[in-house]
Parts: sequence; C-alpha cells; structure tokens
Amino acid sequence: MVFESHNFVIVNKNCMSEQIASPAAALTSKDFATDQEVRWCPGCGDYSILAQVQKVMPTLGIPRENFVIISGIGCSSRFPYYMNTYGMHSIHGRATAIASGLKAARPELSVWIVTGDGDSLSIGGNHLIHLLRRNFDVNILLFNNQIYGLTKGQYSPTSEEHKVTKSTPFGSIDHPFNPAALAMGADASFVARTMDRDPKHLQAMLSRSHQHHGASFLEIYQNCNIFNDGAFEIFTEKGSKADEVLFLEQGQPLIFGANKQKGIKIDGLKPALVNLEEGFSADDLWIHDEKDLYKAQMLVRLFDDPTMEGHMPRPFGVFYEVNRPCYEEGMKLQLEDVISRKGKGNLDALLKGNETWEIN
Repeated sequence: MVFESHNFVIVNKNCMSEQIASPAAALTSKDFATDQEVRWCPGCGDYSILAQVQKVMPTLGIPRENFVIISGIGCSSRFPYYMNTYGMHSIHGRATAIASGLKAARPELSVWIVTGDGDSLSIGGNHLIHLLRRNFDVNILLFNNQIYGLTKGQYSPTSEEHKVTKSTPFGSIDHPFNPAALAMGADASFVARTMDRDPKHLQAMLSRSHQHHGASFLEIYQNCNIFNDGAFEIFTEKGSKADEVLFLEQGQPLIFGANKQKGIKIDGLKPALVNLEEGFSADDLWIHDEKDLYKAQMLVRLFDDPTMEGHMPRPFGVFYEVNRPCYEEGMKLQLEDVISRKGKGNLDALLKGNETWEIN
C-alpha cells in the first residue's frame, strides 16, 4: 500500500479508483463516500458515526489524499471500506501499532484509528495504552457498544457485571473497564466521550479531536441493536436524556436536568449532587476546566464510583486536554541532532554497539 500525496492515485480496495480532488477544491461528504455497499446490520449505530465523520472531514481543510483511516477487527473496523480515503483494515488489536509506524514515517498525514471496545481494550489493550503515553498525533475513535458484535454477542471488556451473553450464560463476573478512566491512567493528552445518537455533539467532538495536537481519545457510545440493544438508551431517549446526561462545557458550571435544576459541586475532595431549587446557585457549582488533571480524573469516574452519594449523571464532552510533545516530533529532533553532531550514520557501527569483547 502506497501513501503518497499527488493529484491522481490508484487507491486500494478500500477506496474508489478515481481522480482525487485538489486541495483547493471544495469537498463535501459525498467526496468521502465510496461505492462499497455498507454492510452493517440495519439500525446499527455505526451508520450515524460514519455519516458524521463524512460530514466533518470536508470541514477540516485537509486534502483528501492526506487522510488515512486504520482499523483492527470488529464491526467498527469495516470503516475504511466506506471512507474514500487511504486506509487499512488491519489485524485484531494492532491498528494502533500500524498507525504509530505510519505517523512516524509520514507525520504530515491525518491518521484516524477506528476501533471497538473488544478490539482496543482486550487483545489491543497493551498497544492502546502505549500509543496514548507516547502521544503520537493521531485520532482514536473507540466505538463502545459493550459487546462483541462481529463474533455474535460475547461479553466484552466494557460489558457490565452480571451480563448474560453466549459466553457468560450465568452472567459475567468480570469487572468492566471504564475506557475514559483507562485513557486518563495512560496519560492521554485528550480524553472525550460522545454518542452515536447525538449527531451535533458527535460532530463537535470529532472536530475537537482533530484540533488537538497529540493523541486524541474519543469514546463513542454506539448501539448494537442486535446483541446489546438499548445499552445506552437512557442517555439518548428524550424522556430520560436531560436527567441522565451532563454535557461538559469549558468554563461553565456542571448543570443538568430537564429544567436545569440539578448541579454538581465539590464537597471537600468529592463531587456532590445538589438541587438548584433548594437554595443553591450556579456560583456554588463546579466550573469545568479541561486543563485540570485532578478534576478530570474525578469526572471520568463520576458514574462508576461506588462511594458516590446520589444518582450521578453520565458526563459527555471533553474531560481533559493538555499540550505536550508528540512522539514523532521528538524522534525527528533526535535524528536531526545525531546527524548534526555525527554526520551521516553508519548502520553497521550502530548495530555493533559499544560493548565488544576479545576472545582469545
């Protein structure tokens, strides 16, 4: 597979063979759609995610030939077939490793990793955490449906405890991962959450992920209507969404509820739920700050901390963003420094190293 920027390319099987628009041409979502039949189950949340990605990418000001989408294995991993960009449908859990190598070799490319909760948090978990700590400038879209969909309904690393599936007929006894908390623990420089059934919010989070310079981690709640239908219904349905979802906005107090009557304040060292109709005001509440590492770690745990009092909402939006050097930039500087001090490298001498022995 060749990843080269020019005005005419013969693309791989993931894209159509056609003239690619020049950078000056105005792109639309149709330019990012292929002639491949989209083969997800009718009603799958992946359709919405695909549509939003195709709407957002033309707005990013990047030539289409500079986009690359790399996936692993799973329902979500069919994504590259449906995006008219360069791409690779790779192997289970290894999309992060392949993307790292590509970004190191071609840092000017916009690299997107599409993965699922099974692909990235089970067999690919080790690769994921090291990509995040290295901070390659790539975008990770983790489709979380809390089930293995492609292989027909086994429980996944994010399935809730006591989940009855084909592989756990008496209920899962595993403790599930919280993907956003895992990303925070791996020192990710950008952590956010969104959902398939809120297109506007999903579009905004995709744009924010792209804007971040470094590894962006975006967890997307995605409904699997065949094997785990309604897993996130409480956060997406009109009747419950307002009281169950907390949308995070930079510099704004944490307020939610159908009438904006609920809020969250810091009580000592812990979040506390308050009612604004009972003497509290917005001035008493927690003000969201995406740069605050400590509060971000509380936010990602807001719904799964067993010691938390009251029914806490599920936060959506950007939990944390920090600027720190990207791996590929550090690698480039290191190579330039070595060349400037030592001149053209000698591979044989490098492989030989400095530790030698003479054997009589």
